[in-house]
Amino acid sequence: MGLFDKMFGTYSEREVKRIKPIVDKIDSLGPDIEKLSDDELRNKTEEFKNRYEKGESLDSLLPEAFAVCREASIRVLGMKHYREQLMGGIILHQGRIAEMKTGEGKTLVATLPAYLNGLSGKGVHVVTVNDYLAKRDRDEMGQLYGFLGLTTGVIIHGLTNDQRRESYNCDITYGTNNEFGFDYLRDNMVIYKEERVQRPLNYCIVDEVDSILIDEARTPLIISGAGEKSTDLYKIADFFVKRLKEEEHYTIDEKAHAVMLTEEGLHSAEKAFKLENYADAKNMELQHHITQALKANYMMKKDKDYMVKDDEIVIVDEFTGRLMEGRRYSDGLHQAIEAKEGVKVQRESKTLATITFQNYFRMYNKLSGMTGTALTEEMEFREIYGLDVIVVPTHRPIQRKDQPDFVYKTAVGKYKAIVNEIIDTHKTGQPVLVGTTSIEKSEYISAMLKRKGITHKVLNAKYHEQEAEIVSHAGELGNITIATNMAGRGTDIKLSEGVTEVGGLKIIGTERHESRRIDNQLRGRSGRQGDSGESRFYISLEDDLMRIFGSEKLQGVVDKLGLQDDEAIESKMVSKSIENAQKKVEGNNFDVRKTLLGYDDVMNMQREVVYKQRSEVLEGMNLKEQVQEMIKSVIAQAVSSHLTSDEDDLEEELKALIVYLEDMFSLDDSQLVYDEFKNLSNEEIVEKVFQIVKNLYEEKEQSVGEEQMREMERVVLLKVVDTKWMDHIDNMDHLKKGIGLRAYKQQDPAQAYQMEGSAMFSEMIENIKVDTVKYLYHIKVETSAPQRERVAQETSANHGGDSKSAKKEPIKKENKVGRNDECPCGSGKKYKACCGRETV
Repeated sequence: MGLFDKMFGTYSEREVKRIKPIVDKIDSLGPDIEKLSDDELRNKTEEFKNRYEKGESLDSLLPEAFAVCREASIRVLGMKHYREQLMGGIILHQGRIAEMKTGEGKTLVATLPAYLNGLSGKGVHVVTVNDYLAKRDRDEMGQLYGFLGLTTGVIIHGLTNDQRRESYNCDITYGTNNEFGFDYLRDNMVIYKEERVQRPLNYCIVDEVDSILIDEARTPLIISGAGEKSTDLYKIADFFVKRLKEEEHYTIDEKAHAVMLTEEGLHSAEKAFKLENYADAKNMELQHHITQALKANYMMKKDKDYMVKDDEIVIVDEFTGRLMEGRRYSDGLHQAIEAKEGVKVQRESKTLATITFQNYFRMYNKLSGMTGTALTEEMEFREIYGLDVIVVPTHRPIQRKDQPDFVYKTAVGKYKAIVNEIIDTHKTGQPVLVGTTSIEKSEYISAMLKRKGITHKVLNAKYHEQEAEIVSHAGELGNITIATNMAGRGTDIKLSEGVTEVGGLKIIGTERHESRRIDNQLRGRSGRQGDSGESRFYISLEDDLMRIFGSEKLQGVVDKLGLQDDEAIESKMVSKSIENAQKKVEGNNFDVRKTLLGYDDVMNMQREVVYKQRSEVLEGMNLKEQVQEMIKSVIAQAVSSHLTSDEDDLEEELKALIVYLEDMFSLDDSQLVYDEFKNLSNEEIVEKVFQIVKNLYEEKEQSVGEEQMREMERVVLLKVVDTKWMDHIDNMDHLKKGIGLRAYKQQDPAQAYQMEGSAMFSEMIENIKVDTVKYLYHIKVETSAPQRERVAQETSANHGGDSKSAKKEPIKKENKVGRNDECPCGSGKKYKACCGRETV
């Protein structure tokens, strides 16, 4: 703590002081609110809503609304918010992060700002880390909101669109970050506004905010469709790399998380695949497959990074140890692991829509969050999300004893000591919670305890209600629970009778996580609300963190001491060294997230432009004027690209332009005449063509009716935008993968990505105009089919998501083929430009 903090208190302490008068005001209202009958208490909600509609701010309503919510909680749930919980609620309403220790009742805290902001009628989203917690919190807290006259919904996996829409239309909606994010993406892919499920993003409270906004920040949400590439190359590349030897053919860089071929490895690849030069640009696809096969075989570990379940590869979350059902590694890594493990290799998918959690949550008008551990990442919360972290004092002083780390020379010695400690503690009846960083480690300790005949429970990667159930019993007398560090997060561990007398819940950490926050989270499982408790971490110099990032100086100290395998040292220098290693990794991870955000911000700006315009079209914006501008722009672009200033080539260029325009606007030969155009300037040609095609458009509109024409414009534009946007996402992804190489050319990769990405976006906009105009002139309207179905089907057939497989069928005529009809040979060209080609 610096001198300034000692004199004036920390930032959090100063902010808490500012909040205390509001808490006093809420307390002072208590006696009057207590006197109200149930009906009078309920009627307060309607009163608040009316006052809000007449212009009173939520800030001014806060003291009364919080007092009402607290009184309703006592009557409905039997729980009274204490002063620290009121503080937490105020911080959340202000759009900040409240750091509240485990067991301080964060679920109840969220009811205060949720109720207050729910009065606006604009919707409140409460985000939890899994479906079980979302449903549990909705069921419990929904009783309180229901009593006060507000509606509550929940968004979990497996709901229909109608059920989702109903839940989002509630005043308060619980759900997971994945479900909220995917619904946002799906809403921006619909063709009719009635199909959307979400309302505009208003106010969000993120429970376990560090887990969602930092640990999962890099994880993009991706909606994908089937791709077209064969999977054979993954198997071939896997067969090749399995024969390679470390150091001779490839090297592993654990810090960079990379595997690279050596010179000898490159020669082996050239020999195996009969290549002259492996590094040649034409071999990029093979290079990509071999790189991923190397990573899959020599970096990705079974039962640590992934599991094989029901003949499928399922990712294990590195932070929670849970199975991430349905999630796949991107860029072909998942397929490479499938080939490695000999399960069916799934086809690569095509991205239809994508967004990162960083950018999704920054779209809310107001964002707030709560967690037991956020202060270590305060800088990141401020810089990325504009959120500050306020540490809320605990209701009762913390009694837990956090013991110094025990450091062992080898992992074997460490695990022996852990098992002995568990057995000794178990004799006293004190419950023990053992936190591990992976499934593999939890099973290793479990096997050692089984051999000693010690009864215990193992909790890992079972993503369902049993997780919370097992963790909630971890504080009972004599219980031993082994869990991945984050398992059951969000579940309170209550001590059973007699546990306080034997020292409370003992936490044993089996190694330090690369993030101090995860270690603090594990410690925080013990000592809730002033309970007694104890925690200690056991570390070996062979642990990943110590091996990769620990200092050599530390190894020297251990060697000098002549430490035996089963001997431990306690030292402040060792603890400091470990903390420095963690800080180094946290800094690296923050830099990576910040760099990725810089790239994603480019895509995000483009996404916002596309989605905003898409939304306007969905809301029924009249597109006639916009379409007319597109038509003129397409003609002008065609004229300027076809006609140069060279007089000698004018005739040929003009004839080529006429063929192009006839094809674009489905015109007859008589409508654009060379002799009429040859003496006109470019501007005059644009104007003349525009008048001709404009008249044609008006005729089409009269024949189908104005309403149907607007509907056609809407559906065609949406379909074209979606297809082009999907292609653009893929193109931007490829650009990002190759952009790092620009550093070798003395270019700033991020700047190059921004410039080239902007150029690609402009090109996409031009292509949207061309395709939209072309389809509008080529669509044949048959009045029998319902308009929506007909236009959507016609556009899909011409412009499906999988453009390579969506070939246009030639129009078959019983009589003679017209020159402007499609050629019967199936080429997709006009008859006059194909088999019926003549000199214009």
